[in-house]
Amino acid sequence: MATYASIKYDMDLSSNATGAGGMTLLSTQTASSSSTISFTSGIDSTYNEYVFKLINIHPSGENDFLFNGSSDTGSNYNVTKTTTFFTTQHSESSAETASLLYRTGEDLAQSTSFQQLMGYGEMDADNDHSLNGTLHLFDPSSTTFVKHFYATTQTNINTNYCNCGFIAGYFNTTSVIDAIQFKMNTGNIDAGTIKMYGVS
Repeated sequence: MATYASIKYDMDLSSNATGAGGMTLLSTQTASSSSTISFTSGIDSTYNEYVFKLINIHPSGENDFLFNGSSDTGSNYNVTKTTTFFTTQHSESSAETASLLYRTGEDLAQSTSFQQLMGYGEMDADNDHSLNGTLHLFDPSSTTFVKHFYATTQTNINTNYCNCGFIAGYFNTTSVIDAIQFKMNTGNIDAGTIKMYGVS
């Protein structure tokens, strides 16, 4: 009979293992008072899934963090999308009840607008506050299917809440998605790193 120890140590989870799904780092961009961070190359038919790691994204002022896709290599970021959005939150003081909320003001219905990537309120600009999370984009080079994505983010909002956002949706196009852009609603991305991976 297999034991936990034998399973744990006998499995080879290298990138060559069947079903293991290795991640290849394709690009890293670091913000420094940047108006946008755009990935305009490397999103193609090489991989069926792309993952963007959002690391310590810090705004120049209290603000919202957004993203959009392009089907013309970044000339325009205006792809039609439909999304859902809910958040969990809890205050530092526990003065208010922790909550789970569907955010009707943050979802999109056949909109070309940038999609919000954080929950209720605005990201706090305190020096020790930042946003972290992951965005997954599936089969962006397909000319048959719409392009699904989902994201999970964690941040401090401006009322001293821990806030986790759960965002999902699709770019409603059978054209390729070949570029992704991130930005604040207003102002700059003061600091932070975004890494793009291809998943095999």
